[in-house]
Amino acid sequence: MRDRHVLCTGGTGALGSKVTTALVRRGARVTVPSVSTEESERLVSELGSFSAQVLFVKADLRDEEQVRKLVDGMPRIDALVHLVGGFTMGPTHTTTVEQFREQFELNVTIAFLTIKHALRRMREADYGRIVTVGSRAALEPSGATPIYSAAKAALLGLTTAVADETRGTGITANCVLPSIIDTPANRRAMGDADVAKWVKPERLAQTIAFLASDEAGDVRGSAVRVYGSA
Repeated sequence: MRDRHVLCTGGTGALGSKVTTALVRRGARVTVPSVSTEESERLVSELGSFSAQVLFVKADLRDEEQVRKLVDGMPRIDALVHLVGGFTMGPTHTTTVEQFREQFELNVTIAFLTIKHALRRMREADYGRIVTVGSRAALEPSGATPIYSAAKAALLGLTTAVADETRGTGITANCVLPSIIDTPANRRAMGDADVAKWVKPERLAQTIAFLASDEAGDVRGSAVRVYGSA
């Protein structure tokens, strides 16, 4: 991926930092929209000398005009790795419409905006890789997470449709579906779980980086299951 330009949303998070690291180690130049100076500084510290390949840009991805400026501000966009999302639990009958809308905004609307504008520039170049990160819940909905499951299913549907829309071009779109990712937040939330069965973010990042690379040109419209042993 030497000198490929990648937009990585959510690139400073628990998974995102590992994905950003995997991308820059392959030679990519990564643009990371960020609203947290603290998270950006932490990632710079983790990356060491590779941090020169990362550009942090302040952007609210809920605002289409800011997304447009973010994408147009890049020299080109060879790959979009979309990691932004949200999680919630609770039965349908106690979920408020505000909670419902928030889940779809975090998991679907933001994805739509970034894909829309990335795709606009990718079509000009007839090249691009779009990688979204959904969840096992998209294929195996849970009664404990009905709204989250629905939102991730919608994200998978959007990604698969974009893959079909771009068939015959140099653009691909694929969705990665992890089970439980071994992050500090998940460990705190599920302290008695067997974390050995969970997906390690470093290994998940390798799958994502491959799908964002030239080598994955024949992979399109795939729901890539990364379940570990969970």
